[in-house]
Order: sequence, then C-alpha cells, then structure tokens
Amino acid sequence: MSKHHKDHNIQEKREEEQVESSFAELAEAMDVDLKKQSTVSEELLQELEEAKQKAQESWDKFMRTQAEMDNLRKRAERDITNAHRFALEKFVNELLPVMDSLEQGLQVSDNAGESVAAMREGMQLTYNMLLKAVEKFGVVQLNPVNEPYDPHQHEAMAMVDVSNAEPNTVVQVIQKGYSLHGRLVRPARVIVAKA
Repeated sequence: MSKHHKDHNIQEKREEEQVESSFAELAEAMDVDLKKQSTVSEELLQELEEAKQKAQESWDKFMRTQAEMDNLRKRAERDITNAHRFALEKFVNELLPVMDSLEQGLQVSDNAGESVAAMREGMQLTYNMLLKAVEKFGVVQLNPVNEPYDPHQHEAMAMVDVSNAEPNTVVQVIQKGYSLHGRLVRPARVIVAKA
C-alpha cells in the first residue's frame, strides 16, 4: 500500500469518526431537545388540566349561586304573597269578639219572645252583613256541628255521652272558629261525643 493511499484511508477514517461524532452529538442534542419538549408538553397538559378544573369549579359555583338566587326570589315572592294575604289577620282577630257578642245576643233574644223580635231581626241583619263583609276578605266561619272532631281545626272543651251521635263527633259548638285564606285564625270550641 502506498503512503498516499494510507494517508487517504486515515483521512477517511477521521472524517468518518468526525461524522459519527457529529451525528452522535446531534442525536444527543435532539434527544435532550425531545426530552425538554416532552417535559414542556407534560407541564402544559398539567396546566391545561388545572385550568379545566378551575373552570369547572367556577361553573359549579355559578350554578349553585344561580339556584340560590332563584330560591331567594321564590321565597321573597311567597313571603310577599303571604304578607298580602294575611295582613288582615289582626283586623279579623279584633272583629271576632264583636261577631261573638252579636251571635250571643241573637241566641238570648230567641228565648225572649215577641217584644224583642224587632231588635232580634235588626241584630240578625247586622250580624249577616258583618259575616258577608269579612267573607269578602277570605274569612271563613267554622261551625262543625255533626262533623268529625279535628284537633287541627277544633278545641275540645268537653266530652259527653250522646246516644244518637257517632264517637268523636262534634255535638255542640260553644264558640265558632274562623280561618283566613285557609289558615286557622281561631279554632272552634266544641263539645265532642265520647267514644
């Protein structure tokens, strides 16, 4: 082998080694770069997942707040409606003794005879007018004679043995009860047949 040929082979080997070294460095640099990109991608994915979680939490809070606002609005509307409906309750409570007094006067005048008939008729007309007036405002009179005893609507004053009445039936009303728009203002005071 000639010297020139040997030098050429050495030169070629050096170039090959340099190329291999360059490729190795390039591959190592690309590997490091890929690892960096992979780490950056993982960090970005994690940040994206955290952002999604925060967005979901914010959406959930918004929906809960929206539901609470709807409930508050409905409750306020219901409270206002009830305030309007039951604003007359004190007024009704003040009128009840007047109605009771008129009613007792009518009951007494039943036994008095003809001389009081005109006065009784006037009291009856007054009582009827008063009853119609309060009925216009949602007041309902509770007169439960011969009805089953209801502890939610009636106040039992006594229990008596009555042969021709069913047990737990109201046999006499001592004082009538009243309700306002379905809500009890005063229970009817009653005497109930024993079981």
